Amino acid sequence: MREKELHLGLIMDGNGRWAKARHLPRTAGHLAGLKSLKKVVLGAINNEVKYLSLYCFSTENWKRSQEEVSYLMGLFSSKIYSELPFYQENGIKILTIGDLSPLPEDAKKAINDTIEATKDNDTIILQLAINYGGQAEISMAVNKAIKNGETNLTPEVIRSYFEHPEVPPVDVIARSAGEIRLSNFLLFDSAYAEFVFCDKLWPDWDESDVTKVLEEYSHRIRRFGGVK
Repeated sequence: MREKELHLGLIMDGNGRWAKARHLPRTAGHLAGLKSLKKVVLGAINNEVKYLSLYCFSTENWKRSQEEVSYLMGLFSSKIYSELPFYQENGIKILTIGDLSPLPEDAKKAINDTIEATKDNDTIILQLAINYGGQAEISMAVNKAIKNGETNLTPEVIRSYFEHPEVPPVDVIARSAGEIRLSNFLLFDSAYAEFVFCDKLWPDWDESDVTKVLEEYSHRIRRFGGVK
């Protein structure tokens, strides 16, 4: 048993490159990535991860082709709620961060229905970042605080206006596909997070990759600005 409840963040990258290497459309890569996601969630559960945050769709992803964006919106509409038996069987509670308002109505309904249906599950909290950006998250929290009359905007006050302040800051962020950047993911909460960058493309990930990430993390010494 871990001394603390671990929060793992994953930047799921490489779906397009995986598809291109197989002479398939980018949409095929997203579908393959969705299949790998279930394996990764089970890997997180088996490794006693309590909080798992996934970068599903960023505020910048709207810049992609209309075909790709529409396909991703369709996945949100058709796949999130349809996996309800999987969530219930494994005690997965679904939360989201990000602005869902621009999403199609059927996608919003599927997401909100899933959140409601899984609200009592407590094995793992699966936080989906959809239409999410770290800068936007901070900006929205600050604006909410000001509107509420806050005058001393400390980091603690700002964070209290996040969508889910009960979810602790991320401990370790891993990114697939060899890219070495955060891409606007969890900017506020990653202040003292550890980072693991992996070359394997996201659709090729499975349970063992979660174990490898956490094994590497276990050898890190977190000082939080102090000395140990």
